[in-house]
Amino acid sequence: MTTDPQRSAPGATSLEAADPAAELRGAGLRVTAGRVAVLQAVSGVPHATADDVVRTVRESLGSVSVQAVYDALHALTEARLLRCIEPAGHPARYERRVGDNHHHVVCRACGVVADVDCTVGHAPCLAPSDDHGFVLDLAEVTFWGLCPQCAAARAR
Repeated sequence: MTTDPQRSAPGATSLEAADPAAELRGAGLRVTAGRVAVLQAVSGVPHATADDVVRTVRESLGSVSVQAVYDALHALTEARLLRCIEPAGHPARYERRVGDNHHHVVCRACGVVADVDCTVGHAPCLAPSDDHGFVLDLAEVTFWGLCPQCAAARAR
C-alpha cells in the first residue's frame, strides 16, 4: 500500500522546497538526474516504497531502471539524506525526515504509515533495561493499530 501524504502526522518535515542538488553536493554525492528525481519523489510521498519511487521517477524522467532507483535509494540512505524504515511484514519505506528520533504508527488494515514524535528528551528516547554495554543513539518504535478510516469502516 502507498502512503497517503495527506494522512502524515503533524510535525512531519517537508523538504520539498530544499535544493536537491545542493543537498547532494553537501553530502559528497555526485548530482545526477536520477538522484534528484528520487529525492523529489520521496519528498512528495512520505514513507514511499521503492515501487512508489520507481513509478514517480519514471513519471518525471521517463525510462529509468529499477536497479538505478534502488542504487539511488541506497546511496541517499547511506548519506543520511533519506531514512529507511522496515515495518515487519511490509516493504521497506523511505522518508526525508532524518536527523531526529521519531517513530512510526502503521495501520494493520491498509498499511498507511505516519510519524510519531519522540515524547521523551533526546535520542534515544527509550532506555532498555540492559544496554549490554552498547552506546545507544537511536530507538526505533513501531506502533500498530487501525487508522481512523479503517477503524470507522470496521465499526459500520
